[in-house]
Amino acid sequence: MPIQEIALISAHSSPLAPMGGAKTGGMNVYIRELSRELGSLGYSVDIFTRRADAEAPEVDRSIGDDVRLINLSAGPPHPLVPEEQYQHLEAFTAALMAFATGRGLSYDIVYSHYWLSGWVAAKLKQAWGIRFVHMFHTLGHMKKRIADKAPYPPDQRISTEMEIVRWADRIIAATPAEQAQLRWLYRAARRQITVVPPGVNTEQFHNSVSPSAARQDLGVSPDSHILLFVGRIEPLKAVDTILEALNVLRDRAPDLLGRLQFIIVGGDSTEGADPELNRLRRLSKNLSIDHLVRFVGAKEQAELPRYYAAATAVIMPSDYESFGMVALEAMSSGTPVIASQVGGLQFLVRDRETGFHIPARAPISLAECIIELVADPTKTASMGDSATRIAQAYAWSKIAERLLTVFNEVASSKEKKA
Repeated sequence: MPIQEIALISAHSSPLAPMGGAKTGGMNVYIRELSRELGSLGYSVDIFTRRADAEAPEVDRSIGDDVRLINLSAGPPHPLVPEEQYQHLEAFTAALMAFATGRGLSYDIVYSHYWLSGWVAAKLKQAWGIRFVHMFHTLGHMKKRIADKAPYPPDQRISTEMEIVRWADRIIAATPAEQAQLRWLYRAARRQITVVPPGVNTEQFHNSVSPSAARQDLGVSPDSHILLFVGRIEPLKAVDTILEALNVLRDRAPDLLGRLQFIIVGGDSTEGADPELNRLRRLSKNLSIDHLVRFVGAKEQAELPRYYAAATAVIMPSDYESFGMVALEAMSSGTPVIASQVGGLQFLVRDRETGFHIPARAPISLAECIIELVADPTKTASMGDSATRIAQAYAWSKIAERLLTVFNEVASSKEKKA
C-alpha cells in the first residue's frame, strides 16, 4: 500500500527559523518547501524539531495544508550549536515517541536530515521497526578535510554518520559527487544511495522582474551592475575571495569598478555582532573598496527574488557546497552564477551556459569572469535564459515525485537492513 503518513526529522533547526543565521540555510528551505509540496499532494507530514523558542507553540500549522511542525522540548529553549545539541538527542527522541504514542500516531516512513536527526531516526527504527530515509546535506568527513577548525568535535560527528549509514534503509545524495563521497569515505553500498537533488520554488523565483526595476527598488542606480552573495557568513563560504576580486578589478578595469556594487545578504548586519562579518568589513576597508560593498544582513525568502532580479551575477566562491540551493534560486530567477567548481556546484552550474566555473580561492579568475559578464550584456541575458530553462527540471513538484518513489520503494521493501 502506498505511503500516506510521513515523519520528517530536523532536530537541530526549525524550517521556520529566521534565514541567514549561523545554522540556517538551504536545509531549512528544503524541509519547508518539500513538506509544503507533499502536503499539497494530500500526504500527511509531521516535522519534528527541537524547541529553540520558549514562545513557539507545540504544534504549528503555518507551513501548509496537512503539514504540522512539532516543537519538542529537549534542552534549553533557545538556539544551540550542534555539539551542544548532541547531548539532548535522547531527550528529543523520548519526547518524539511520547508525542506520537500519546496521540496514537504511526508513520509509514521517516525522512531525517543532518547527522543529529539521523541519530534519532536510527533510534526510532530500533524502537518501532520503522524504515527511514536519510539526507546528510553536508558530510563531516568533507568539512574536516576543508575547515581548519571544525565548530564541533569532528570525530563524534563522523562516527555518528558512519552509524547512520549502517542503519539507514536509503540515503538521498544531492549530487553524484556526494554519492561518490558516501561510497568512498563512508563505505555506503551503491544500492543504498539514490541521487535526488533539492528543488526550487519556481513560482517564487522567476525572471518576470526587470533588473533595472529591481535595482531601483533596492535604491541602486538602474545602470549599475550588482554582484550578489547570499548565504551564511562563515569562512568556508569564501566571501573574502569576492572582495579580493574587486581589488583585482581596481587595477585591471577601474572604469568598470565604478559601476559595480557588491551586496552581501546574510549574517547579522549589526556593527560588531558577527565576527566573520567584522573581518570582511575590515578587509574591504583595508582594500579601499568599502564604498562598493553593502552588508544588508539576513533576509527572508520572500525578499530574495528582488535581489536575484537586480543582480548581474550571483557569486558562490565556496570551499565546499554539498549542493548550492542559492545557485538554483538564482538560476530560476534568470541570473547567471559564478561558482567555485566544488561539490554540487560543479553539477548544478553549467560553465559558460548558465554561468562560470572558477577554481576555489581564485580572485583573478573571478575578476575575469566579472569583466566578461559586464562587458557583454547579450551573453549575460543568454546565460540567464538558459539558467531559467534548466532550473525548471528542479521544480519541487518534480523533486517530490522522485522522493515519493523512493519512500514507497523503501516502505514496501522486504529487505531487512541491520
